[in-house]
Parts: sequence; C-alpha cells; structure tokens
Amino acid sequence: VQLVESGGGLVQPGGSLRLSCGASGFTFDHYVIAWFRQAPGKEREGVVCITSSDSITYYADAVKGRFTISRDNAKNTVYLQMNSLKPEDTAVYYCATGIVCGAWDVYDYWGQGTQVTVSS
Repeated sequence: VQLVESGGGLVQPGGSLRLSCGASGFTFDHYVIAWFRQAPGKEREGVVCITSSDSITYYADAVKGRFTISRDNAKNTVYLQMNSLKPEDTAVYYCATGIVCGAWDVYDYWGQGTQVTVSS
C-alpha cells in the first residue's frame, strides 16, 4: 500500500492550492481517504474525509466553505482543493486510508506528507 501526496508549496494569503493523494497497492474504491494536517508545535488535526460512496465529513470547522475534497476512482486519486488560504492553514498535509472515517487512529496507512505554507 502506498499513498503519495503532492501539490503543496508556498502561496500568498487568499491564494489556492490543489493537493493530490495518489494511491496504489489496494482496491482504492473500497476505502475511505482522509486529509489531516499538522502545524509546527501542534497536534495532528483531521481536516476532511471522503468515503467510497462520496460521503464527506469535515472535521475542521475552519476549512468549511474553503476546502473541497473529491475523488477520482479511475485515477486512484483524491484531491483537496484549498481556496482562500490563510496563514493558519500552514502545515504538513497528510492523506490516510482506512475502512471508515474517524479519528487519526482508525487509519491503516499514511502518506509522507506535503508542506503547505501560506505567507506573504
């Protein structure tokens, strides 16, 4: 099983980024994919999760209305579209997979993370 995040980088406040989570080694469309983030000195925070049937659960109120998750089962990829980015969105973003959406400890596999920095 492998998850690979990409799309991170440096962006100005108010800007946008689209993160991708590419998956391999398992039956992608049978599993949920979640995004987490961890800022320096802070605990890992759940952002959003999408199930195989495209049911979506947001865990971070601060991103509602700004971040959108989607999945393309044909490409074994989940996307996180991030708009109106703020400095407080700065973190390493991780994707994870498991059977159900939930807290960080329900996920079986994690990617290596991609850095998102929002700064002027």
